Amino acid sequence: MPFSPRALLLAAMLGLAVPPVAAQSLTKADSALVGRILLAEDRRDATDPALAAGLAHPDARLQTLARRAIGRTRDAQFAARDSLPRLAPPPIWVEPAWRLRFRALPQLRDDCSALLLAASDSAWPVRFRAAALARESCAKDEALVQTFVRWVRERPVDLSRRKKGEVAWQGAGNGLVALARIAPDEARYRLTDAMRSDNWHLRQYAARAAAILRDTVRLRTLAVDADDNVAEAAIDGLARVSGHADDALYLRALERRGAQVVRAAAVALKGSPDPRAAATAMLTFEKWAARANASERDARVALLAVAGQPETADRPPPVRATLPREAMALALGQELRLRVTMHKHSGGGTFTVRLRGDVAPIMAARLYALAKDGYYDGLTWHRVEHDFVIQGGSPGANEYVGLPQFLRDELGTVTHARGTLGMSTRGHDTGDAQWFVNLRDNARLDRDYTVWAEVVAGIEVVDGILEGDHIAKIRPIKP
Repeated sequence: MPFSPRALLLAAMLGLAVPPVAAQSLTKADSALVGRILLAEDRRDATDPALAAGLAHPDARLQTLARRAIGRTRDAQFAARDSLPRLAPPPIWVEPAWRLRFRALPQLRDDCSALLLAASDSAWPVRFRAAALARESCAKDEALVQTFVRWVRERPVDLSRRKKGEVAWQGAGNGLVALARIAPDEARYRLTDAMRSDNWHLRQYAARAAAILRDTVRLRTLAVDADDNVAEAAIDGLARVSGHADDALYLRALERRGAQVVRAAAVALKGSPDPRAAATAMLTFEKWAARANASERDARVALLAVAGQPETADRPPPVRATLPREAMALALGQELRLRVTMHKHSGGGTFTVRLRGDVAPIMAARLYALAKDGYYDGLTWHRVEHDFVIQGGSPGANEYVGLPQFLRDELGTVTHARGTLGMSTRGHDTGDAQWFVNLRDNARLDRDYTVWAEVVAGIEVVDGILEGDHIAKIRPIKP
């Protein structure tokens, strides 16, 4: 005896088994129903009649989509995470040989000879790791100190471009920060020159070095830098070094346009004794709420904290209620791919990704549409952790500026294996269209981050990306 749509919906909401039915050819009305099911999931609307209609549909694919939508609506991390038949398994990518040397270094952080050897490694990620690990115990190793000095002194004239396997500003930036820890006098001597660079990345690293040196004079100079990323790094450092002694500077920073620097200034102002702080923060919050950019949430919440308001007082923009047409095709098994082309001034090369429409059709379709429209052209990889992930796609080249509309999580059974692509979030259902590539197996991310694609060609290009490298373009290609 067939079940009514209402009975099927109730059974699915209660987590009871619903009998499957074989797939069949779909009509235009069926395809439209797929779109309605996906929209109901995206809105987290368990009362949408499309869900009951999907459960009662004679095609197993629509039943599966409806069950999954109900599950994600009821519990964003629900255990079943049903999906349609999977695409071919992702490739198993061999790791570059240098990564073994990279991983061995933390155990040798007090072995100055080992760090010196690593600082001259053929792979720059290993060199950067040595610089990050060097500390005061190696202050008397003159050879190591001079290695970092050469990175700073012998940087290229044009810091905006690099050849494959080489560096632009990255060597000088990492060398300067390493010197701040093991050779402070040398770092102070080199710092002014770095602060005058026309490359904002190097000035940002100068701010990090100044924070290590506890140089409040230079931090105050960098805190009013024209670039918001530089100002953010300087304010973060200044807050640790001088605390509320520079609250007047932080209050002025609230007038800036970058979410990252406003967030940093608000964090620095929390608990301020300045009587202007709370009122100024609340006025600033109102301005930022009016911008209606969901991805600027961190700045708004930090402003509310200064104003003495709870996080729940935030006013994010309403959730979008439209879908790219590719979402339906992806949900029903169509294979779509994107080719990421790196800028020739960032080492060049391309890599290809296959979208996981079987588990994350809505997110995959939205990112596909963004790429097709040129959203990612010219953006950077602002976060590069060589044994974890690379992350990019921010219009502001930082963690706090992204797409004005949040993307919903679509957690599934696909693990964060090396080469898979995940969505950056600031918490549940806060995808900001920044995305990351897993450089190693990161199963610990499975429960919280959506896998929406996987690298199917060009992993060596991914492994060679350095912080600040630019994406020339991302475009759809035929499978």
